[in-house]
Amino acid sequence: MGSHGDKERGNVLIRAILLGLLSIVCVNGTIINYKEALTKSLIFLEAQRSGKLPPNNRVPWRGDSALDDGKLANVDLVGGYYDAGDNVKYGLPMAFTITTLAWSTIYYEKELQAAGELENARAAIRWGTDYFLKCASRENRLYVQVGTKYVGDPHADHKCWARPENMQTPRTVLQISDKDPGTEIAAETAAALAASSIVFRHIDHMYSHQLLNKAKLVCLSIYTYFAHVHHISISNINSLSLFFINMFLFIINFDTNLKDELLWAATWLYKATKIEVYLSYLKFEAISAYVSEFSWDLKYAGAQILILEMIFEGEKGLDLYKQQADSFICSNIPDSQYHQVFTTPGGLIHLRDGANTQYVTATAFLFSAYADILQKYNQKISCGSKQFDSTHLMAFAKKQIDYILGHNPKGRSYMVGFGPNPPMQAHHRGASVPLAEANEPLSCPMSFVKWFNINKPNANELTGAILGGPDRQDNFQDFRWTSAYTEPCTYINSIAVGVLAKLAATA
Repeated sequence: MGSHGDKERGNVLIRAILLGLLSIVCVNGTIINYKEALTKSLIFLEAQRSGKLPPNNRVPWRGDSALDDGKLANVDLVGGYYDAGDNVKYGLPMAFTITTLAWSTIYYEKELQAAGELENARAAIRWGTDYFLKCASRENRLYVQVGTKYVGDPHADHKCWARPENMQTPRTVLQISDKDPGTEIAAETAAALAASSIVFRHIDHMYSHQLLNKAKLVCLSIYTYFAHVHHISISNINSLSLFFINMFLFIINFDTNLKDELLWAATWLYKATKIEVYLSYLKFEAISAYVSEFSWDLKYAGAQILILEMIFEGEKGLDLYKQQADSFICSNIPDSQYHQVFTTPGGLIHLRDGANTQYVTATAFLFSAYADILQKYNQKISCGSKQFDSTHLMAFAKKQIDYILGHNPKGRSYMVGFGPNPPMQAHHRGASVPLAEANEPLSCPMSFVKWFNINKPNANELTGAILGGPDRQDNFQDFRWTSAYTEPCTYINSIAVGVLAKLAATA
């Protein structure tokens, strides 16, 4: 009896200790509202819009901007997104933003619907694709950048700190064509259009069809650019069949800077069209690689995990992609004996300084997407002697997102306007210039004195922006001039949308 009483008293003590620990977590920890983070992540993308803003604009300090874009080239290029804290519209990262946002929307449509953000996600995608249709409006030509003057002054935009509504720097246009090739950007744009066509397939068939047709034409144009550069004689480029596109993709594989974009574009074109020539390319001609990163400049891992679905559905001849996708997971997950990617003392993956959170959100999304596949097919992956299931992968993805949102050694959020002690000095022109002072005449040199080099919070909250984040030791400098820590990018947020939607649905 006494023994039983001692045991019971011991159990009571253990329960008391556990309850005490739980109360400490509640007091010192942070309960993360993923739905709020999701909503704000999409609001940030709205803050990056260029052009004539819609009546339902949710960012009160933003207005119409760059309404003459394209005028210097006699083409309408109004719209699209500013990709970061400056006022330039870069085609490659913008296209990656739209491709990844479309991917998030395709994979997590139900979760976005449940959170009330599906229409906002679709609107964000359409803001980009409407712009890309303008960029690809002329035959064998693609407009890929607006806002930086390359002749005489290579960094005109970066020499003035002005909000986009009031900028006076040149809006010079950069294009690619048979005379000025740019295969990477063309391939990424084709991927963005193809992925987005899937998003709109069942809600706006005509628009979806328009996007997919344009994706095919942009892909066809890649052949034109390559043919010109390498002096291939082609009598009638407009009659090229998809077979010749396929042949081109095989020929161009020697260029290491192009392989990932071509693989990425072919994967999305196959998912959108089911045309066998794209699948044939993936099976027999595409060059892939073992990598540990996924980003706007390195797409292999993204394509590999997209292809996983085909493999699990029984498609033959694609096994190498699974090996490479598994290698990506094994390189990133800390418990793997093949772990390669550096993690900070607080557990955040860190590839390089300068917008490091782009690798964090991208990796979290791929882990989440792979976790869904493993769960669906009741599978595990092996990293040497260890096996990991969907639960392991999702726990890692969640840990990365949680770190960004406040669960980290500094106890601070890296999303503006969200969570504990969020950053106040995002490296961002529009957010830092007070509306009351925006129209004052001011020279570009003085704009840095008045609005950039001052140690005080931004005048306007850049709600939802995930900033570059901490360094390798979990340290963070919240100053406007420390851009490696404080600059936001659209593609950091776009690929976080899917993971946040999933976490919001399961929280």
